[in-house]
Amino acid sequence: MENLWRAATGQDPSPEDYSGVEFWSNPERAGWLTKQGEYIKTWRRRWFVLKQGKLLWFKGSHVTRSSTPRGVIPVGTCLTVKGAEDVLHKPCAFELSSNQDTMYFLADSEKEKEEWINSIGRSIVQHSRSVTDSEVVDYVSRR
Repeated sequence: MENLWRAATGQDPSPEDYSGVEFWSNPERAGWLTKQGEYIKTWRRRWFVLKQGKLLWFKGSHVTRSSTPRGVIPVGTCLTVKGAEDVLHKPCAFELSSNQDTMYFLADSEKEKEEWINSIGRSIVQHSRSVTDSEVVDYVSRR
């Protein structure tokens, strides 16, 4: 949970939070999202990269090997990802929740919101510690 705490508080992540993740190359998904801060509820537009069970974000879209993420969420520790328009009263909103925290995001379109939810959802299932391969296939086939 320290990773989620660090991500939520805006502290730069520790390099071990994303060790071994080649976030600069062939991400599972990448794009602009607007993220709500955990304590100061401001919205900031960030470039997000989903790769190898990590959701990382950067200030800009030019991500290289030497880039340092502004935050990292290990999605395997998350429980749900779902639409949040009814909670935030904003279009294209979604939330990512662990058993302790919920983070809110805004996509640029309804289509992008659904694509992020699907991609993160698949990654949660694939990187959860207690999931079997058959459950991954079952989850993906229900989407």
